[in-house]
Amino acid sequence: MGNSSQSDSAAWAPFRIEPWFSKRVWGFQDLHPWYDRVAEGEPIGEAWLTGDKCVVASGAYAGRTLGELFAEAPESLLGNSAPHISEDDAKSASPLLIKVLFVKEKLSVQVHPDDQMAQKYGDPRGKEECWYVLEAEPGAEVACGLKPGVSLNEVKEGIETDTLESSLNMLPVAQGEVIFVDAGTVHAIWPGSILLETQQYCDLTYRMYDYGRGRELHIKKSLEATKLETRAGKITPQEQAGQTLLMEGSYFRVDRVPVEGSRTSASLPVEGEPAPGLAYLFAAAGTAKITGLDFEAIELSKGGMIAVPAASPEFVVENLGGLELIRITPRWPKDNR
Repeated sequence: MGNSSQSDSAAWAPFRIEPWFSKRVWGFQDLHPWYDRVAEGEPIGEAWLTGDKCVVASGAYAGRTLGELFAEAPESLLGNSAPHISEDDAKSASPLLIKVLFVKEKLSVQVHPDDQMAQKYGDPRGKEECWYVLEAEPGAEVACGLKPGVSLNEVKEGIETDTLESSLNMLPVAQGEVIFVDAGTVHAIWPGSILLETQQYCDLTYRMYDYGRGRELHIKKSLEATKLETRAGKITPQEQAGQTLLMEGSYFRVDRVPVEGSRTSASLPVEGEPAPGLAYLFAAAGTAKITGLDFEAIELSKGGMIAVPAASPEFVVENLGGLELIRITPRWPKDNR
């Protein structure tokens, strides 16, 4: 694999990932200033930052896809604390799908299954997710859950009579806020925001209602997946030593990591964490440089993503100006280890 053996830590130095762009009817034609990308034809709604189709853009495995690396060397990426991955499961070894969502029109009203329901229908995992608000226009909102007391019959009736919106719990959103959306939560995103979405690696979406766009609906499964009460909603950040905890769910943790001047990789792990595992570093603003003794320097600019494998050598993060660094790390429920 590549030009180096997997035992060579330099081969697993931090590396930059090129985004993969997904067309969506509710997206934007022009993604500037976040990305140098203008849509040809259908608008772009999502920039996948850790998708299997994303291409490694630096280091020993430049030109390979992220999916290939996870399939061939999951332990080098994830570390020993991750659950054992059999050869049959290797293709789905990547634990997290991280995206930037560009929302110009209303998304469908939808719900994601939990692991149990996803596996019932032959999929490896469900979808828990959260949104970090990168930008928000005045009045921007998301739908997050159902209003108290709404019944499943009322949801079904709302779908049939085009009145479902009246049952949705609406939340205003502002830059820097975090919204948790656990599996089973009826949700939607309204126009006016750009969101960093972290989720289990699963693209299962059961559409309840889609404003007559003609796309496939999954009403039966969406109603089966719906939980009338969930833990979804805004999360209050927690100041901790060396970082701000934005969100800790069953499957991922999201932190804002201050970098005043520079800081070493030794200062990045969370106290009490198990052996080193995979981490993703995302620039929500500004620019950084990642340097180390055994690899070429990597620049991380606004909207960019760097993967830090479990087997990575030591490195330094340098703030080149205005850096807002978000670190995202996978988690595994104890019964899945």
